[in-house]
Amino acid sequence: MKKVAIVYHSGYGHTTKAAEAVHAGATAAGGVAELIRVDAEGNITDEQWASLAAADAIVFGSPTYMGSVSWQFKKFADASSKPWYSQVWKDKIAAGFTNSATMNGDKHSTLHYLFTLSQQHSMIWVGTGLMPANSKAAQRNDINYVGSSSGLMTQSPSDSSPEEGPLPGDLETAKLFGRRIVEVASKIA
Repeated sequence: MKKVAIVYHSGYGHTTKAAEAVHAGATAAGGVAELIRVDAEGNITDEQWASLAAADAIVFGSPTYMGSVSWQFKKFADASSKPWYSQVWKDKIAAGFTNSATMNGDKHSTLHYLFTLSQQHSMIWVGTGLMPANSKAAQRNDINYVGSSSGLMTQSPSDSSPEEGPLPGDLETAKLFGRRIVEVASKIA
C-alpha cells in the first residue's frame, strides 16, 4: 500500500474540503493517506515532517490568494529547504491542488509554484489525467469542469461557506485525482 501525504493550508475551510476529497480518493484506491494541515502560523510538527519523509507521494495544496500560494504555505515551502538539502523527497510522486473564488482566479500561478517546489525537490509530478468538461452539454458539476490538466483546481464562491463550496463536481474530481496519485505511485514502485 502506497503512503500519500497531503500537506496543505486552508484559510477558510474550502481548501480543507478539497484536501479531504483527495484523501478519500487516495484511500478508496488502496492508499494509506494522511492529511497534514499547515497551521495558521505556517508550521507543521516534527512528526508531520517525518510523515512527509516516509511518504511515497506528497500532494501539496494551497488556496490561491492574490495569484499564488498563501503566505502560510510559502513559509512551509521555505522550511522544506532542510529535506531539500538532503534530497529526502527525491523521486517521490508529487501533485498539487488549489482553490479560489473564481473559475480562473490565476490558479495556474499557484499550481506552477507547487510544480516548481516539487522540481526543486527532484520529485515526479503527476497531473489530473482527466479530460476537461468543455462541450456545450457540459454542466458545472461535471468532472474537471474547471478544466485543469497540471493539477487539481476547485472553485468556491467568495461568499460561500465550506459546506457550500467547492461544489460536488469539483470534489468528485478531487477524489479521482487522489485515486490517480495512488495508481501512478503503485506503477512506479
